[in-house]
Amino acid sequence: MFLLIFLFLPIVYGNIPYKFEISGPGLSPNIVLPARYFFIKPLDKHGNLINEKLPGKLEVKIKGSGGTHGNCRHGVNTIPRDDGVIIARYKLIDECVNMKIEVLYDGQYIGNSPYNFKNRITVPEKCFCPMESTIKWMNNAKCPHKEMQIKNDLMPFQSVNFTHLKPKLLEKFSNPESNSLCNYVVKLNKIYRKCYGKYTGFSMFMDATLLSLSRLMTLPDVEFFVNLGDWPLVKKGGHSRTIIFPIFSWCGSDDTFDIVMPTYDITEASLENMGRVSLDMLSVQKRKYEWNEKQNKAFWRGRDARRERLDLIDIGKKYPELFNVSLTNFFFFRDDDSMQKYGPTQPHISFFDFFEYKYQINIDGTVAAYRFPYLLAGDAVVFKQDSPYYEHFYKKLTPMEHYIPIKRDLSDLVEKLEFARENDDVVKEIGRQGRAFAEKNLLPLNIFCYYTLLLQEFSKRIVSPISVASDMELVAQPESSQCKCPKKSQHDEL
Repeated sequence: MFLLIFLFLPIVYGNIPYKFEISGPGLSPNIVLPARYFFIKPLDKHGNLINEKLPGKLEVKIKGSGGTHGNCRHGVNTIPRDDGVIIARYKLIDECVNMKIEVLYDGQYIGNSPYNFKNRITVPEKCFCPMESTIKWMNNAKCPHKEMQIKNDLMPFQSVNFTHLKPKLLEKFSNPESNSLCNYVVKLNKIYRKCYGKYTGFSMFMDATLLSLSRLMTLPDVEFFVNLGDWPLVKKGGHSRTIIFPIFSWCGSDDTFDIVMPTYDITEASLENMGRVSLDMLSVQKRKYEWNEKQNKAFWRGRDARRERLDLIDIGKKYPELFNVSLTNFFFFRDDDSMQKYGPTQPHISFFDFFEYKYQINIDGTVAAYRFPYLLAGDAVVFKQDSPYYEHFYKKLTPMEHYIPIKRDLSDLVEKLEFARENDDVVKEIGRQGRAFAEKNLLPLNIFCYYTLLLQEFSKRIVSPISVASDMELVAQPESSQCKCPKKSQHDEL
């Protein structure tokens, strides 16, 4: 999935030899992300990961010249995980000439450090410096060229003629009181859209995604519709002559044909990594509570978006020794009886403090609960409710390997929790496998790869002319996107 670089350099403290394995997409200047990242793994003399805090000082430094600013401006931080791995990430503010990454342990270089990118410009994600094609970008980033969910979602749409479909699609779904959606056209790597419906503010997430992708690569000419609501729209069933409309959604379900994208939540977290979001798929992995110090209870907080969430409160009150579960606010069940029975509400707490508890409960909201990726990535084991709703990655998951499944009506939740409390090593390993899954499938580069492959594959199916209607709005790149781009002939020099 990403560039892999190894060098073992022993550093000895007393009788303890340390070796370091360093790998990740942040070590390639050609893999441009909002925040670049890589992994530092301390190993013992047998090659086993050391999951204790190291006694020495680890530093990551970014150096290089930044034109009028002298040294190139950047931000850098490290995120220690409970398994001993240190995630290093950095964000470039401006172009960086002759960039150098130094990774040091007590002042000594480790891995192949320093990583020198000589005679080249390394650009931040905000720069409009697209590669020639999506295929070249995907190959460079080592993205997969197949995704089972994309294959399944696009199966009904072998040939898409928007000249024929668009009037019928708008007639069915453009009711401003019930649906909101946007028609996007990518033409010559520029983004255009027209939105329909009463609440179209969520178009900002798709705008930001397409603008970012078009800065990184030359997107194929493509047209598509995006559902801006939570619920998938294209229902299965009906007679054989029913038209199946191709609509992209952030959530899918067993009874719909919607084409699933990564949710706006995990997408924004990827785009704003080391930016305006504090919770992302890297930061959530930070070591805060040691496993043996965690409370041996199941934890949940959320609003009253589904009946099973109220049922969970009942279960928690019946078994207070097993659960710490509370509603944060009432929205759907606001009658006095419900508020009295299922209250009192509790204030929101930091998501990072969820992991003071070993067991995390994931229950659907209006659709799939979009916190699930963060729960998988954190240091806990997830109890996931059986659900007809799914995100783009669900079908890769294996119950009792990546999470503990619970019935939709929660009738086996207490039994499964008691099993967990009696089999600590087993569930700790399930939690570890869940995080390994998140690291392999849900980090920012994975999200960029998924969108790229989806647009590439969908574009192949469109048989109608891809043209920009006169009433479409140009989604313009920010002014800061004009940068000095690297020359096409530049290559990595590590």
